[in-house]
Amino acid sequence: MKKTVLVFGFILGGLITTMMIYGTMQCCRNPEAKSNDVAGYAALIVAFSFIFIGIKNFRDKYNGGLISFGKAFRVGFFISLIASTIYMIVWLFNYYLFTPEFIDKYTQHVLYVARTDGASQLELEKKAAEMADLKQLYKNPLFVVLHSYIEVLPIGLVVSLISSLILKRVKRAAAPSATNQ
Repeated sequence: MKKTVLVFGFILGGLITTMMIYGTMQCCRNPEAKSNDVAGYAALIVAFSFIFIGIKNFRDKYNGGLISFGKAFRVGFFISLIASTIYMIVWLFNYYLFTPEFIDKYTQHVLYVARTDGASQLELEKKAAEMADLKQLYKNPLFVVLHSYIEVLPIGLVVSLISSLILKRVKRAAAPSATNQ
């Protein structure tokens, strides 16, 4: 199980980290660009399909084609945890060393999108206050760590749950034969 979890955890971690760095660079370069949330979430779902592939790989290659729901979920959970930890660590380095201005740029982006979507002045002020609160929270590294996990780990857990339900395969007991009755 360890090999599968490590391999697929690192693959998934690399994918979601690459997407995060790309998104951060785009936001910092041009905070007044329209983003495509649907495409972003679709890319995350595609990336998180590596949990499904990892569970199936473990079931078929290392577990004789059988796996219980619990074991499948554990494999998916650990893949998610490794990927989320990689994401969190890279985000910490990226934020504190390379893009400390990210929250300011992200605030510009959020307000720009709200304005272009027709938000009222009151809504813009409320959104600006929310972003100011986020900036305050981001001064605490523990919050940054927890926020990073909350961005991706729940998606991994949901995909692990669904994948475990789909992929579980347990050995069925043999039916009694007609001659034994």
